[in-house]
Amino acid sequence: MFPNGPAAHPHPDAHREQRIRTFHPRRGRVTAAQGDAINRLWPQWGLDIDGSPLDLAALFGTPVAPADIPVVVEIGFGMGDATADMAAADPAAGILAVDVHTPGQGHLLCLAEQNGLSNIRVANGDAIILLRDMLPSGSLAGLRVFFPDPWPKARHHKRRMIQPEFVSLAVSRLAPGATFHCATDWEPYAEQMLEVLSAEPELRNAYDGYAPRPDFRPMTKFERQGLDKGHVVHDLIFTRR
Repeated sequence: MFPNGPAAHPHPDAHREQRIRTFHPRRGRVTAAQGDAINRLWPQWGLDIDGSPLDLAALFGTPVAPADIPVVVEIGFGMGDATADMAAADPAAGILAVDVHTPGQGHLLCLAEQNGLSNIRVANGDAIILLRDMLPSGSLAGLRVFFPDPWPKARHHKRRMIQPEFVSLAVSRLAPGATFHCATDWEPYAEQMLEVLSAEPELRNAYDGYAPRPDFRPMTKFERQGLDKGHVVHDLIFTRR
């Protein structure tokens, strides 16, 4: 469908791993503008999570002129509007945005081009493989997980992303002082997040419990819908010791 775009299966052996999947690839309906952005911009600003070690300096610059900038990984960006807003507000940081939703990938690439956001890169595939196999220890200035699937049914809680094993892996990729920022509008999941993050010895809670909603995290359409339903949004901001 997209000869120069994201692969349907970026890591051919990923399905053989014996672990719970927290996501399923979603192609969805891609608009003409999104498809055009993918075909034109993916070779420059996109990457498939294939397990190969990643050079962040080369990713955000060029092999000849690498960019030595702090890099933040965002896992699950939806349609990418909030990601683009945060990238525009902090042009000195590189945003490596991970998702498997093709329309969202195309929309974020559109926004990056329209707004001249050269500090965004879009990654397609399994964030666990990215963290585990492609990024070196201590290489990230931050990690964002905003509104992940809450998997509300008790039998599906094992599919939630914020689990001790994932947090331990993620923290190992953060530099000292780097930020681990989560947000959710599902109260039981917020409680689990707070418990799991507080139990990680390499993290320190930047607040006493939940964090006040930070100005730098834009309000998303999804968040507004949750608030309209009476949901309470919780932010959790921890730093790497």
